[in-house]
Amino acid sequence: MKRCFDFIVSLGTLIILSLFIGITAIIVRLKLGSPVIFKQKRPGLKGKPFYVYKFRSMTDERNTDGELLPDNVRLTKTGEIIRKLSLDELPQLFNVLKGDISLVGPRPLLMEYLPLYTSEQARRHDLRPGITGWAQVNGRNAITWEEKFKLDVWYVDNQTFWLDIKILFLTVIKVFKSEGINQDGQATMEKFKGKYDKRVSGND
Repeated sequence: MKRCFDFIVSLGTLIILSLFIGITAIIVRLKLGSPVIFKQKRPGLKGKPFYVYKFRSMTDERNTDGELLPDNVRLTKTGEIIRKLSLDELPQLFNVLKGDISLVGPRPLLMEYLPLYTSEQARRHDLRPGITGWAQVNGRNAITWEEKFKLDVWYVDNQTFWLDIKILFLTVIKVFKSEGINQDGQATMEKFKGKYDKRVSGND
């Protein structure tokens, strides 16, 4: 039922928002350059890797050593607006169609985090990841890693169709309120460094 719901809703949303998605792609291309789509390997169900798609919200500016500059330098005004309105998440609807992710589930983070999880935290991968989730509507990037993972595992243990509907409804409200987008004093967020780290990642 969850997979059927995901497919129908994501396909319908892509059709309804196709013009809007196209306009967003053009703006990204003109303001931030190419490629328009940011693609990155992320862990999916049971940690199986897949490529997540997002509209890029940062430039590719690098230093003389070829390393990417800090997020606060690469995040432009256009990128801030894209992130504020969660427009960067729209291409993930294609991931939902493919079955890589669900509309609702623990957010797919970075592959490099897999060996850093405790056995309890790793249970967040017992379900297919999602575009939004219980942690996203309860703080998103404004809560600690420990809090976020507890919310993820709680969702794994308590997932129902009606809970998913509630999360999707709350997500829309959060987008309009622009809550929990980044950590105080950061352009995005700090990376997860292990179970003793206290902040949430900006790679959400």
